[in-house]
Amino acid sequence: MGARFAARRLDDVSAIRGAIEARGIRPVFVHLGSPERAKPYFDYYHLTDVERVSDPEATLYGHKVFQLPRKHFSAHFLIPTVWKAWLLGSLRKHGIGMIREDADQMPGIFYLQQRSIVRAFRYRTIADQPDYLKLIA
Repeated sequence: MGARFAARRLDDVSAIRGAIEARGIRPVFVHLGSPERAKPYFDYYHLTDVERVSDPEATLYGHKVFQLPRKHFSAHFLIPTVWKAWLLGSLRKHGIGMIREDADQMPGIFYLQQRSIVRAFRYRTIADQPDYLKLIA
C-alpha cells in the first residue's frame, strides 16, 4: 500500500504545482528510494525537474528537526479510511504494486523559510490528505 500513497502525493503536487510555484515556492521531495528507482515515478507525474533527495537510510526522516515517526505498516490495515483511500487510488490511477521501500516510515510535509520550519504536516495515517496550498499560505 505504501507505494500507492506516495504516488498519490506526487500526483497531488503535480496537479497544483503551478499554484505552488506562483507563490515563489520550490517543492523538494525527500524519498526513501534510490534516484534510479524514483525517477520513473517523478517522470510519470511530470515532476522530472523538481529537486529530489534520496534518503534510503531515513536519516532525514528521523532527524530531530523533522521528527517523522515510524508506524508499523500493519496498523494501517485497521483503519477504514486507509482502505478506502487505497482502493480509490488503486482503481482510479495509481495501480497496485509491491512495496519496495520502508512501509513503516511515516511521511511529512514541511514549509521552510530561511532554513526554518514555518509550518508542518506530519501524517497520522498514510491516508491523510493535507491541504498543500493552505500549508504554504
